[in-house]
Amino acid sequence: MINIVLYQPEIAPNTGNIIRTCHATESKLHIILPASFDLHPKWFKRSGAGKWLSDIPHEIHKNIEEFNKLYLNENIYYASRYGKQYHTTPNYKININEDIFIMFGRESTGLPHSLLKDKIEKVIRIPMVEEARSLNLATTVMLLIYEVHRQNNFNGLSKFEVQKGKDFLDTK
Repeated sequence: MINIVLYQPEIAPNTGNIIRTCHATESKLHIILPASFDLHPKWFKRSGAGKWLSDIPHEIHKNIEEFNKLYLNENIYYASRYGKQYHTTPNYKININEDIFIMFGRESTGLPHSLLKDKIEKVIRIPMVEEARSLNLATTVMLLIYEVHRQNNFNGLSKFEVQKGKDFLDTK
């Protein structure tokens, strides 16, 4: 399973969009507190498109130490503009019983240096023009989830339109 880890998120609409992406991709969401907003569903109303934390597998962690006690030995990648390898470099191929974790930092400051300095081989970055400081958090989460799914042939995801039918465009 893909596990998305948000380290101290600051913008509720980003988290709402991430909840929706996790729902669409059967990914699990971890939120490491403190968050800069209340985790009440009213904050996710528009961006979550009717999906709440209760609609997806998730865990709320009081702090990074609590998260590390449970998951430090897992296969964790850290998304950061300081990474020296592209987000497409790691082999994300997983089997049904394996978990992969991708941790994302705060919208304003990213992941702390102290968290990354001993894990440089697991720090990944998305290439962008030199003038850009960063990408939107929800966009970055979506891009990385779909890279993991691409490398796994989108296993578990529908590969055609299920509501209107596979041949919807052919019928008009």
